[in-house]
Amino acid sequence: MTSYFLKRILLIIPTLIGITIVCFLIMQMVPGGPVEQAIQKMKMAVQTEGGAVGGTLQSAISETELENIKRYYGFDQPVMVRYWNWLRKLIRLDFGTSYTYEKPVLEVIASRIPISLTFGLTGLFLTYLVCIPLGIQKALRHNEPFDHWSSILIFLGYSIPAFALAVILIVLFGGGSFLNLFPVAGVVSDNFEDLSLVGKIIDYAHHMFLPIVCYTIGGFASLTLLMKNSLMEQLNQDYIRTALAKGLSYQQAVFRHGLRNALIPIATNIGMIIGVVLSGALLIETVFTIDGMGLLGYQAIVNRDYPVALGLTVISSVLMLVGRVISDFCLMLVDPRVKFR
Repeated sequence: MTSYFLKRILLIIPTLIGITIVCFLIMQMVPGGPVEQAIQKMKMAVQTEGGAVGGTLQSAISETELENIKRYYGFDQPVMVRYWNWLRKLIRLDFGTSYTYEKPVLEVIASRIPISLTFGLTGLFLTYLVCIPLGIQKALRHNEPFDHWSSILIFLGYSIPAFALAVILIVLFGGGSFLNLFPVAGVVSDNFEDLSLVGKIIDYAHHMFLPIVCYTIGGFASLTLLMKNSLMEQLNQDYIRTALAKGLSYQQAVFRHGLRNALIPIATNIGMIIGVVLSGALLIETVFTIDGMGLLGYQAIVNRDYPVALGLTVISSVLMLVGRVISDFCLMLVDPRVKFR
């Protein structure tokens, strides 16, 4: 068992290297990189000053300046040499400097992590808190009115895109056309620093309520139905009938025996969610003007901010790979019959 998990952990390294090579090469091949942007800015500056109006790029910028720009961004070397230099820094946890923010990449990412953690952890907690009990009740009350009405509600929430739900909530509760109960931009008020600790917590929760509702509502359907179907499958097994024949009540047979086995598919997904916790939600963050990880990643790609984009890729990849190992470990805890070799 120990050797299996040790192998899985060691496999993270070559897998991560393969992921970074592919992503690095793709980013380097995309046009409009930092060199082209710097050249365009210099060309516009020269034209603004009245020089080389209507002229070519070579007449606006000398070859020496072009070489200096390429050298500054490291594009004067072959692509694999650039990758090796980047990888050597990565081993020292040096993700480089952002082209856009002109700050260390880790500092830029760290400033967005609290918001994404709020989204991810709160959404994860609410989803499991609601969906597991709801799925159990739907399984126990299958084909009853409760099962039908709850299915309609969760599929209604699942069918509405998160950004569309955000707009609806803003119209209804954000001062659109009806009630003005929640703020619709940012994560804190302008006087946040002047508030007490309790006041800051309330203010933060007040701003994040609508975005978190949009972030979590879409995941209710899949997890609820997974829990329901898994438990219903266990209720039809022979060991449940044996437990009932031995004198256990139906509730005891379900919660002592069936529920643990029904949680196996849920447990296998726990580790996979770790990467989602920090991924952010681009459309929701855009609608509510929130500077989270999703918006940061999108802006990094649009602006060709390679260090930030690669930094986010590395972090998300490590989380996903570690999450797979954690999923196997959770599966082993829930189901002792599982033996990894």
